[in-house]
Amino acid sequence: MSETMQGRRGRKRPILAILRQEASTPGRAGKLLRDKGFELDIRRPVCGDPLPDTLDGHAGVISFGGPMSANDSDAHIRREIEWLSVPLAENRPYLGICLGAQMLAKNLGCKVTAAEGDVTEIGWYPLKPTAEGQRIMPKWPDMVYHFHMEGFELPKGAILLAEGDAYRNQAFRYGEKAWGIQYHPELTLAMQRRWAVKGAHRFHLPNAQQGEQHLQGRVLHDKALRAWFNGFLNRVFTEA
Repeated sequence: MSETMQGRRGRKRPILAILRQEASTPGRAGKLLRDKGFELDIRRPVCGDPLPDTLDGHAGVISFGGPMSANDSDAHIRREIEWLSVPLAENRPYLGICLGAQMLAKNLGCKVTAAEGDVTEIGWYPLKPTAEGQRIMPKWPDMVYHFHMEGFELPKGAILLAEGDAYRNQAFRYGEKAWGIQYHPELTLAMQRRWAVKGAHRFHLPNAQQGEQHLQGRVLHDKALRAWFNGFLNRVFTEA
């Protein structure tokens, strides 16, 4: 493990976890990271929580998804996109999930837009790793869970790790320590049930699946997704 991930006397430094709403939780990601010996320093910029000027006191950053857009004009969204220059400049591990990945792409000069015809990915959809993705992680899930209406361009110099159908760019690495994924491996069963209820008004959108498909898909595909996510968190935060 990198010395930057440990504090004095060998204690692991906490991971900065950026959440989007007052009631948001880190879900499965939080449990898996705590099982690996990390504590979480949870910040909610939407609630006024500041982001640190330096990550000297942190092992890395995990930035979650939310109902807002990376294109929103809200001050906390603009500030966070600019703030992402901190982990990039300090070469600290960063994992962006959905909105967190889109914000990273925006910081790197890319556009975040809807697909042609305003096609969404809301439900379970196929994932295809690239050759570089397979080199980094040999076993990828065949299906992953999505809940988004926009996607990101691949940043210049980034390596595409996985592709999808409606939105080609599904996972990428920028440099050695910045990662972005478009899908949601962090959801617990309770979170997915809540999303299927609160997000039902979006199920009429192009390419969206209905609520029962969300939960049926979990039975079929979540075991492989969880196993991949556990290994991926190791790759991002403990092998960096």
